[in-house]
Amino acid sequence: MTTSASVPAGPEAAIVTGGTVTDRLVEANEQYAAAFSDPGMDARPVLHVAIVACMDARLDLHAALGLELGDCHTIRNAGGVVTDDVIRSLTISQRKLGTRSIVLIHHTGCGLESITEDFRSELEMEVGQRPAWAVESFRDVDQDVRQSMQRVRTSPFLLHTDDVRGFVFDVKSGLLREIDPS
Repeated sequence: MTTSASVPAGPEAAIVTGGTVTDRLVEANEQYAAAFSDPGMDARPVLHVAIVACMDARLDLHAALGLELGDCHTIRNAGGVVTDDVIRSLTISQRKLGTRSIVLIHHTGCGLESITEDFRSELEMEVGQRPAWAVESFRDVDQDVRQSMQRVRTSPFLLHTDDVRGFVFDVKSGLLREIDPS
């Protein structure tokens, strides 16, 4: 088992000049560090906001939302689903690092719309162990945003649930569409 992908052979080869993708990332970090200067920030986000979003590589949240380094906490997972671990991160973000607002961002064309909870059974058949986690697949992105907002608003661990808003990011236009929580 390897921990990084090998060099692609097709059109993707232009992305990596030698070694693995991870090697390329480490080289890029060395260049970044050479010009790096400590911005003097602490872990508290300047805008007191935490954003929960899908891990989809098409979402450049900082650019799409006009954010700068240090503005927010960003929590990402498959689907932008509010899981127990997301609640854990939000709780720490609020109670220890001062955030008050929560923005939830799902998107059009999400991969979780095309798989089902059967994925867990498939994994069990393949590896001999059933995952403890749920896939959290969905068919209606708007309803899934509503469910995520409800999970945040009803969590007993979160101090600030009055400013929770949910959106769907359109991967074709780049626009956010706000979801009514009701």
